[in-house]
Amino acid sequence: MNTQARRMAIPAVVVLGVVLGGCSATGTPTPTTTRTVTATAAPTSAGTPPTTSPAASATDDTGAHTGTGADGRAPDEDGARCTADDLEGDFAGREAGASNVEEELQLTNTGTTDCTLQGWPGVSLVGDSDGTQIGQPAEFDRSTAHDTVTLKPGRAAVARFHYVQADAFDPGTCKPVTGDGFRVYPPGSKTSLFIPAEGVRGCTAGNETIFTVGALQ
Repeated sequence: MNTQARRMAIPAVVVLGVVLGGCSATGTPTPTTTRTVTATAAPTSAGTPPTTSPAASATDDTGAHTGTGADGRAPDEDGARCTADDLEGDFAGREAGASNVEEELQLTNTGTTDCTLQGWPGVSLVGDSDGTQIGQPAEFDRSTAHDTVTLKPGRAAVARFHYVQADAFDPGTCKPVTGDGFRVYPPGSKTSLFIPAEGVRGCTAGNETIFTVGALQ
């Protein structure tokens, strides 16, 4: 996708697929975590994935930091939870095959203090130039690890994002339309940010699984 990240709060009256606290749309609780991962990848720019794996800065069970970030300071693992106001969203690393598209959802801390993310973001395709949700929200890939990620200012957490273009399904059942972009709810947040996207098609009818999102890493 060609994207230019920007934030946009979406009124609650149009939210049909809100996912809070890393829970699914059906209210399934998010599994608890047992260890913490601290993201120390280099600051990202639009369309550029982090250059360092979060695993390079993991905090092990003994509490010993294996990475402290570019400025030599370990991220504050007791920082407040990141909200939509703290974050900027983007997609990167696109790989397309037939009607399947594999991307990386990036959420970058644009605030001035450390903040944390844990679990799965709520992601929905929206359109009509007014944030109207198109079809069902992304399903959670619960096979992905969901440790707490601590973001220093300028650092990004990432999640695997996969979708199937709606035109691959029966048009009479799916009734596909093109969206404007994605509404993204950080785990636990009641407000969202908007990531524009071009050419993404979603189903307005039927029960096809179009979008799948992994936990933030």
